Amino acid sequence: MKRTLTRFAALAGAGAALASCGSNSHMPDELNTLPSYLGTITSTTYDGASDDLLTAGLGKTGLAAAAPAYADPANPTASELRRNAIWANYRAVLDINANSGYGTLYGPNVDAKGNVTTSEGKVAGTEYLAYADDGTGNQNVTLMVQVPASFDPDHACIVTGTSSGSRGVYGAIGSAGEWGLKNNCAVAYADKGSGTGLYTFDDDSVNLQNGIRATRTAAGKNGNFAPVLSDADRAAFAKLTGRVAFKHAHSQQNPEKDWGKFTLQAMEFAFYVLNEKYGVLASDNKSHIVRLTPRNTVTIASSISNGAGSALLAAEQDTKGLIGGVAATEPQIQPKTTTGYTVRQGGTAATAQGKALFDYSTYAALYQPCIAGSAGRCTALTAKGLLVAGDLPTQQADAKARLKAYGWLPDSDVLQAAHAGTNILVAVTYANAYGKFSVTDKVCGFSFAPVDATGLPVAFTAAQKASSFATQNGIIGSVIYENSADGIPKVYTAGISPSNGQADQSLDGFLCLRALATGMDPVTGGVLDVGLQAQSARVRAGMAEVAATGNLHGKPAIIVQGRSDTLIPVNHASRAYLGLNAMAEGATSKLRYIEVTHANHFDSFTNALPASIVPLHVYLFRALDAMYASLKSGSTSSLPPSQVVRTVTRADATTPITIANVPPIAATPAAGDAINVSGTVVDVPN
Repeated sequence: MKRTLTRFAALAGAGAALASCGSNSHMPDELNTLPSYLGTITSTTYDGASDDLLTAGLGKTGLAAAAPAYADPANPTASELRRNAIWANYRAVLDINANSGYGTLYGPNVDAKGNVTTSEGKVAGTEYLAYADDGTGNQNVTLMVQVPASFDPDHACIVTGTSSGSRGVYGAIGSAGEWGLKNNCAVAYADKGSGTGLYTFDDDSVNLQNGIRATRTAAGKNGNFAPVLSDADRAAFAKLTGRVAFKHAHSQQNPEKDWGKFTLQAMEFAFYVLNEKYGVLASDNKSHIVRLTPRNTVTIASSISNGAGSALLAAEQDTKGLIGGVAATEPQIQPKTTTGYTVRQGGTAATAQGKALFDYSTYAALYQPCIAGSAGRCTALTAKGLLVAGDLPTQQADAKARLKAYGWLPDSDVLQAAHAGTNILVAVTYANAYGKFSVTDKVCGFSFAPVDATGLPVAFTAAQKASSFATQNGIIGSVIYENSADGIPKVYTAGISPSNGQADQSLDGFLCLRALATGMDPVTGGVLDVGLQAQSARVRAGMAEVAATGNLHGKPAIIVQGRSDTLIPVNHASRAYLGLNAMAEGATSKLRYIEVTHANHFDSFTNALPASIVPLHVYLFRALDAMYASLKSGSTSSLPPSQVVRTVTRADATTPITIANVPPIAATPAAGDAINVSGTVVDVPN
């Protein structure tokens, strides 16, 4: 059999017993105790041939091929959904193109030392799943631990893989997950309470933990997510064609405020699983004695994007010593303040620094559609005094200039147009999340639904619902503008603003979101009306809940980010966090920052824009290698200094990327590449 299925009984207990006791005669043995927040644990063992932990049996070749088909698309099995979720999530964070480095610089067939093998890269082992919840069934954060068959308890290591974006629990499978499994580490995953959770009103259905669909009633407390609504409100909203709710936007819990906690819980879950598996049976023949603790296990918090931010927040909040170090790339991290530190590049202070995600994403949502070629948006912004008058190229140049003044780097110019749709999704989703609004509030006139070719909302088909666990990235459907001046709700790109009667990609709605971010009218600078003012207060309170302190409590950390990052600009994230950390820890800080030229937030652009972009992914693995070596040796002196890594792009997509394009992180960077922190001043070279 390729798999076996078992269940752990839900044991009573107040928390994970993680203290080191061993066999010291003067200390009692510590019994392994199930954390109180964990529900039923399911485990599945994979043989590494027909199915496996890393590729779901697809291997390097299958991950690069077309999506696997379901035997019955209307009724996919849980194992099929898992397989396709791994296929989709792996490809979502990597460029699966041989010329971009897949199969040579990264991929399942590239071993832990970077050697290209003929292997398909399948990893045998056992996968454990459980919900973390407060007993209500309303949180149901999915946690997962993968233990490779190669795990050695005498050389134990655990790596966290909190999902990026709003993705489900397999969101970090191709990033921290792959590195951990290749290095014989257990991997502790979390979906952050914002993972795939599609609720559809027309049939009152939800996702279960394994992705299978069920009615809300049948799912009970085992559903991933359903909005909290009265039956009357539910029925009324169901009359709107195709409208959906999803967990990140509509859980009314602002899950981001707990992303650090959920990452720590995943680590505790991993210790519990490992001690059940490798601990000696106690005298009661029921409990296991704790064998593995943070003192005899290398533990690294890692991931990318939102998962990377979660790793840093977990390190800040770690009071149990669960995390030994951090290695993360392109973190979505939001400093609690924009002042008290200074970010400079080439000796010149940044035009803006340390702004919150919702602040800069709502700003980008105004201007990026103009840069992407929407003449209607450019004209409408000009009429409201938010762009200079002129022809389209003049307006687009002004839009880019405004974004640079707001903290983006010139390196992002080539990517601004491509990010318009992404920042729209971010702005609308996070407005709902931070304000803890109900799906029925339709904040700023926006909702979510799939659309047809004309941009009108339509219902998900039965097959689309059935496969949603595998196909959705956690932000589900298209953004619908309910307030279009013609009275017809439609996709935001076709929306007509009531204030001007113009087809301007629903500018009025995005000016409303901007008002929520700043607390003032974005056109006049005046006071908001009472209703919008109250909504803004709610959103800004939610923003404050997720702010980082910068205090890593002496933990070593390596942050890597691409200088061309257009979704999460370096001046607002990594550079600013380095300054915030300097305020918090001063000279005792063990944080290193690696900035990679020509790298951006999405490696999928690597082959699309070969003359501008190189893959950042290889630097995540290099950072993890460096952190692992440092923690194994017990010395931070081997950590690479903060530096700019200068990469080399290609002339065209037909030229394969090689190590020459993505040089290593230097053990001793040249003076012109060193990033220096003096007091609370961060100096990044040009």
